[in-house]
Amino acid sequence: MYIMETSLDGQTTSGGRMKFVVGGVLIIVAVIYLIVSATSATAEYFYTIDEISAKGATVVGQSIRLSGAVDGKTISYDAESLTLKFTVVHVPGDLDEVEKNGGLAAVLHAAVIDPTRTRLEVVYVGVKPDLLRDEAQAIMTGKLGEDGVFYADELLLKCPTRYEEAKPEVEG
Repeated sequence: MYIMETSLDGQTTSGGRMKFVVGGVLIIVAVIYLIVSATSATAEYFYTIDEISAKGATVVGQSIRLSGAVDGKTISYDAESLTLKFTVVHVPGDLDEVEKNGGLAAVLHAAVIDPTRTRLEVVYVGVKPDLLRDEAQAIMTGKLGEDGVFYADELLLKCPTRYEEAKPEVEG
């Protein structure tokens, strides 16, 4: 309950007004603090595999979102422990560069067959996704371990050939 101080002539005193202003400022500061602390605690940085390789130990333990092409020859799954292991290969993060190089399917294929591309081992514990296959795009959230392995908490897969638009047939 808020009690306003009034003078004998019915006017609000400056002390009551000051309490209202101070209370309002404290509420605004508290809301800003909660927003900033919640945002920084849940912030994830999106990296390419080359960027993670270049940053090295500085990103160990940070929450990271990462994308790469799945190297199908490296996929192994233990159904008892639900442990999935595979390697992802660097693909460019710039959409203009992807389009310039023939689209996502072409970029993923070129990445997997190029032995000079940066690679990163991934470990994910969970049900093996149906779309996990060679040259699929893996988008993962997790942390880079001190051992250089990316431990994914979340795994999304995109198979570009399933999403390409059907090309119309040309009549001749």
